[in-house]
Amino acid sequence: MSQKLHSEKLNSLKCCVIIPTYNNQKTLQRVIEGVLVYTENVIVVNDGSTDSTPEILLQFPQLRLINLAQNKGKGNALRQGFKHAESLGYHYAITIDSDGQHFPEDIPVFTEALEKSENKKLLLIGARNMGQTGVPKKSSFGNKFSNFWFWVETGIRLKDTQSGFRLYPLYAMKNLNFYTNKFEFEIEAIVKSAWSGIEVKNIPIQIHYELKNRVSHFRPFKDFTRISILNTWLVLVTFLYIKPRNLFRKLKKKGLKRFLMEDLLQSDDSAEKKAFSIALGVFIGLSPIWGFHTISVIFLAILLKLNKVIAFAFSNVSLPPFIPFILYFSLKLGSWLLGENFVLSFNEIDPSLELVKYLKSYIVGSLALSISAAILCGLAGYIILTLFERKKIFKNG
Repeated sequence: MSQKLHSEKLNSLKCCVIIPTYNNQKTLQRVIEGVLVYTENVIVVNDGSTDSTPEILLQFPQLRLINLAQNKGKGNALRQGFKHAESLGYHYAITIDSDGQHFPEDIPVFTEALEKSENKKLLLIGARNMGQTGVPKKSSFGNKFSNFWFWVETGIRLKDTQSGFRLYPLYAMKNLNFYTNKFEFEIEAIVKSAWSGIEVKNIPIQIHYELKNRVSHFRPFKDFTRISILNTWLVLVTFLYIKPRNLFRKLKKKGLKRFLMEDLLQSDDSAEKKAFSIALGVFIGLSPIWGFHTISVIFLAILLKLNKVIAFAFSNVSLPPFIPFILYFSLKLGSWLLGENFVLSFNEIDPSLELVKYLKSYIVGSLALSISAAILCGLAGYIILTLFERKKIFKNG
């Protein structure tokens, strides 16, 4: 396809190219010239450069420029670029770094992938070949680290989550709230996009690491620390809000009966795996770790490769109406196991109870109750699920 047709295609998709830049005077001109081959819908965000960047930009009057007086980070530059692109009526933006590692020739790869996709709420990340010669080991490790946490936070497996060569669906992201301004913004953007229902996927691109003039502004200690803090927060939000939200949305949409049949009973997992998931959920739900049930059950379900939906559903055995019963039987069982005299009646179990006085009995009884209930529920679940599977096989056979 000719370059003119590519330009027309970008116009029809209402897509522009955004180039954030900070002190990349040795590579900036070449990157801009390469992008202009495909489109003149280019926004350059000069993030407070102190080198000859302003002089270089004067050579390209067709560009739309955003000059920031002070360097505030790549994330802020991208956010400013997105805001300006939206004001100009663009629905999509392709971002490309100005350090020369990306090939502008790959711009058509993004537009063609978008055209072929049925889902237009699509965020594309250029996947680099991290195994090729010249890729720094720290970059390869950082990418694997980022890929892992993205999977934990969204359930989506990607090969590359750190590439800055991307296509963003601006119209689908305009209501999302972002708070980061540095390199970690690119992680926040894809995680929150995935949470909001935007499809996030990789497409293969070329990469050039062996550049003498390439300048990277990534600061290993500071920026890695920022990214780690962001991932910690995103994981907490995932387990405490996003996963429960998605589960309850699915339950509300399908109704209890259909939800139980489709998501619990008729999942592809074996009866043994489902039974262990039930046991894990009950164990965590009755254990004395109030406030951490959700994050604990989801983490352990992922770690043990169990059914997360089933484990989470059964961990809700400790819903508020059941808490007085759980406390009472935990205290009763703990006192009996420790040979202590339990004098409280059920009516005395209320929020004003000073649990610290009975802490030893409560912890022992709670653990005993959670273990025994998990075993019983797991066994009962296995029997019921096995009978259900046999009935289904008999019916279909």
